[in-house]
Amino acid sequence: MQSSLSLSFSQGSSAVALAPRSRLSPDSLPLASPAAPASLRFCRLRREALGFSSLRKSGCGASGSVLVASQNRAPGRVSASASDNGSAPKSFDYDLVIIGAGVGGHGAALNAVEMGLKTAIIEGDVVGGTCVNRGCVPSKALLAVSGRMRELQSDHHLKALGLQVAAAGYDRQAVADHANNLASKIRNNLTNSMKALGVDILTGVGTVLGPQKVKYGKDNVITAKDIIIATGSVPFVPRGIEVDGKTVITSDHALKLESVPDWIAIVGSGYIGLEFSDVYTALGSEVTFIEALDQLMPGFDPEIGKLAQRVLINPRKIDYHTGVFASKITPAKDGKPVTIELIDAKTKEPKDTLEVDAALIATGRAPFTQGLGLENVNVVTQRGFVPVDERMRVIDANGNLVPHLYCIGDANGKMMLAHAASAQGISVVEQVTGKDHVLNHLSIPAACFTHPEISMVGLTEPQAREKAEKEGFEVSVAKTSFKANTKALAENEGEGLAKLIYRPDNGEILGEIKYAVHAHPTLSEVVDELFKSAKVHSQAPSPVSEPVAV
Repeated sequence: MQSSLSLSFSQGSSAVALAPRSRLSPDSLPLASPAAPASLRFCRLRREALGFSSLRKSGCGASGSVLVASQNRAPGRVSASASDNGSAPKSFDYDLVIIGAGVGGHGAALNAVEMGLKTAIIEGDVVGGTCVNRGCVPSKALLAVSGRMRELQSDHHLKALGLQVAAAGYDRQAVADHANNLASKIRNNLTNSMKALGVDILTGVGTVLGPQKVKYGKDNVITAKDIIIATGSVPFVPRGIEVDGKTVITSDHALKLESVPDWIAIVGSGYIGLEFSDVYTALGSEVTFIEALDQLMPGFDPEIGKLAQRVLINPRKIDYHTGVFASKITPAKDGKPVTIELIDAKTKEPKDTLEVDAALIATGRAPFTQGLGLENVNVVTQRGFVPVDERMRVIDANGNLVPHLYCIGDANGKMMLAHAASAQGISVVEQVTGKDHVLNHLSIPAACFTHPEISMVGLTEPQAREKAEKEGFEVSVAKTSFKANTKALAENEGEGLAKLIYRPDNGEILGEIKYAVHAHPTLSEVVDELFKSAKVHSQAPSPVSEPVAV
């Protein structure tokens, strides 16, 4: 039986709430029951917003639907900060121009048209950006293959189910074609969706010429009442690493799957490195992780990280070096292998030298903001990121807001996830149409699509306890596993854990983390048990105004 569950926002929320993939309308949301017990509510909800004027549905790229709660309050006035950069035109070619057609720019464009704005989007490469062409989409295609391979290679698992399968194999080029074809399909879908709604797609590199003025291509100049920068990011390659695109590669190259090396070193054990280790080991490679910090998966909740290491790392052909930097990596050449020189991360003393067939650099991403013409509006980037305030408004070198200029997604560095870029874009469109909106980034989910998968939203347990110590409140943790879940046991996939981090005094949810094979229906049942086990003090206030179904 499928259980029903709702998470309630406190009254002051102006956060974006994530909804399931099934489209919800405001009328379909359940009403809060006055007799219900104290409710769990999302963390860091803004109290200065005193009421909602609307709750409407908007698309959020490939990440599902987003319900945007907005308030009718005009944003605070901003004064021009670059008076010597020319005056803004009095009439405009467009209401909104977006530089960059990734998932952030695409979501903003569709939402802008829905709000009645004449909109153009400028793209110097291909529609879809990193996520569609060199990130989320092709990686999911490769991970789908690795998941099937793992199932077919697990003799013990298959035998327990009464199945007998001959040795599994794969066609590397066909696998690569599957990833490329999926990216092409999604890219065409995004392009067609914008064309169908009347978004002008302008080809060429976009540059900010001055207030409300943009150049694209060689000499095409247009004006817009508001401008959004959504140029995304590129793989970050540390100094001392020589990338040749064949034996020393970034995720951009790896997604083409031009080869499956016998032994590959992966520098970095975050989301990117972990997912590629899943792909490569399923296809027969041996993997060596190189991690600068003292433990693998440093960005994950420690408890989930330990469980993930026990399942995703230890049983597979993976070894690792922690607490070391790859100070120099030289590509394979003239019959010699790839060489990797390791130094101690703290003392910088030489530690070891590895010789491998290939190396994947998965050390994160860097903002793609060069050549944007930011100097024309007196903006100086910070480590490459465009400085913005909590409303994504660009800040100039003097600390003043640049009127009518916004930056979303990886280029501003607030949260380098496709989900965040989409939500930020929708938030900006809310603002330029007269509705003040501040995005709650702690409501943006993240996921690592390994087998099993890891998903999270909000704070990890150590982050929550640090916050509690500073602000003087208590933290409680509710946990449940998949070992008693019928669906998981039926598939011999009982390894899994879900944990809820919350405040018992008022029911505020600080974080939720899941590690499991199944997203649905198993997950919904386990989350139901998780919420039932969370104990909120009966006297806790429950200022509920808008419950959101999940």
